[in-house]
Amino acid sequence: MFTRNDLRQVMRRWPSGVAILTTSDGLTTHGLSVNSFTSVSVDPEMVTVTLANTTRAKRIVDRTGLFAINLLPETQAELSDVFAGRIPEHADRFAGVETTPGLTQIPLLKAASAHVECRVVHTYEMPHSTLYVAEVLRAEKNADAPPLVYFNREYHRIQ
Repeated sequence: MFTRNDLRQVMRRWPSGVAILTTSDGLTTHGLSVNSFTSVSVDPEMVTVTLANTTRAKRIVDRTGLFAINLLPETQAELSDVFAGRIPEHADRFAGVETTPGLTQIPLLKAASAHVECRVVHTYEMPHSTLYVAEVLRAEKNADAPPLVYFNREYHRIQ
């Protein structure tokens, strides 16, 4: 019989890019690192992301149905740490971070190499997290920089 820890150990063997989800309801803005961002379809343009049910970002996405994904280049490990919870959940993760408003006024991180702006079309709630299926409202590449990669609990660069 396998355990949750077995699955965690296996998933650490799966490298992924580093993405920061940002969202806002006009009063509160929040962001966090996500490793469950996936492109589902390019026709129609759909993506998925999973958020823990206890996060402030989930509460905002549930209210607004809107979020943005910011893909980080290899030079932004420090920025990833800020949004990965290395600071308290209620601390201002945007302090000193340059942003620009997106199509739906969700803040986009200027340091990101690409942005994907999304509207939720389906949700699948699980005991500890919620999977969001979203239509892509706009996708924009900002730079050709190599991506920041996360593998086995560490950041890596593609060489």
